[in-house]
Amino acid sequence: MTAETEISSGDRFRFGANWTRFLALVDETRISDAVASLRDMLGVDDLQGRRFLDIGSGSGLFSLAARRLGAAVHSFDFDPRSVACAQELKRRYFPDDDGWRIEEGSVLDRQYMDTLDRFDVVYSWGVLHHTGSMWLAIENAISRVADSGGTLFIAIYNDQGWKSHGWWFVKFFYNRAPRFLRGPFAFTVTAVTHVLVTLKQLIRRQPLTVISSLFRAPPRGMSAKYDMVDWIGGFPFEFATFDTLVSYFAGRGFTVRNSRRCSSLGCHELVFQRISCAD
Repeated sequence: MTAETEISSGDRFRFGANWTRFLALVDETRISDAVASLRDMLGVDDLQGRRFLDIGSGSGLFSLAARRLGAAVHSFDFDPRSVACAQELKRRYFPDDDGWRIEEGSVLDRQYMDTLDRFDVVYSWGVLHHTGSMWLAIENAISRVADSGGTLFIAIYNDQGWKSHGWWFVKFFYNRAPRFLRGPFAFTVTAVTHVLVTLKQLIRRQPLTVISSLFRAPPRGMSAKYDMVDWIGGFPFEFATFDTLVSYFAGRGFTVRNSRRCSSLGCHELVFQRISCAD
């Protein structure tokens, strides 16, 4: 199955199309924010002399950020339009650069994954839960982490119990709906969600939280508009609790080096370091 086949059948969101529209917003401010977020979570000043694998590179923004930090970067994505996005950013900022390789590939394809080297940093933010087989994708990502002190940085949607299952149906309906209904549906879901969140904060007597959220810039150099479209439509969709992820990786020889636990809607961010090889 190709990305286009899955998209046409309603089994996959048009991630690449969404990222293509986002590219018009990429500027030095967003790039600097992406660079800063990598530095912060990885706990480094730079990535000089390190190899960086971007699994599901999306817009290519974080591959660009890693290259700016000095890493030798390998980017790949299942969606050819996402591959084109990374290629466009490379054309803009690192033309004819041998230190940044971009190609089409799937993290679920073990034969493809086995053609890749081991990397000092394996990065996959908000990707593995959109593959349709999250735990297989996680295992294949683990296989590319360098044996000695390698780092894996992932973000996985928080398991909110019945709420997460409810969002699964929202995303399923969005992708199966006729295209002319998707815009109004996304707008309605977004509006209702914002109203409910606002009411919840007001009931808790936290009006400043509501006000500050209206003016807060999206983190990591991203876009509130395109992040919301990605959230409503992002399918396939899987999720896990923070403790489940930590326990799973501990059994595979990894320890948590840095993390941000999500308590509601959003992703757990975890930076793991390999301390042993389970095999």
